[in-house]
Amino acid sequence: MTTGTTQPRASIIHGYGASPEDHWFGWLAEQLNASGIPTTIPALPNPQDPDPARWTEAVRADVGTLDEHSIVVAHSLGCLTVLRYLRSLPAPWHLGTLVLVSGFVDQLPALPDLNSYIGDGCDVEGLSSHIGRLTIIRSDADPYVPPGHTDRLAGLLATSAEVVPGAGHFLASDGVTSLPEVLEAIAS
Repeated sequence: MTTGTTQPRASIIHGYGASPEDHWFGWLAEQLNASGIPTTIPALPNPQDPDPARWTEAVRADVGTLDEHSIVVAHSLGCLTVLRYLRSLPAPWHLGTLVLVSGFVDQLPALPDLNSYIGDGCDVEGLSSHIGRLTIIRSDADPYVPPGHTDRLAGLLATSAEVVPGAGHFLASDGVTSLPEVLEAIAS
């Protein structure tokens, strides 16, 4: 078994209360697979009552060894989980593409049940220097993750957030079953 890869591969990491079949995840996997990028969407354990250690281990098991061909897309609480995973990696490491949708590192007023999971968030200082392409996407009308939370994360990662008007929390119930902005971020 090799420790790297010579072709792109992608992982899509869902958030709280979600599954691999939800929202725009399947659409994105289908698009990526069709363009020759093998894509996985791991089912994170107990999504209604997430455990940080178990979620981070599931991400680690799915993502594997990162390299310049690795693509990771995460949504909501999955973003914090991916950031914690990246923070745990010993240097040197490099991730080709990271796309965070409705990401945050601060506690969410609308979801106090997640306070114990979120805790003090994650120290993201220096992470962006290990990432080839970083895209952060948010809505202007997210009822769960305040736009300021995603903007703060973007600032900590030395970038700015791309805004998709009226997309809510990027859920199927918000009418979001495809997300071309993510595909564009990966393809660019």
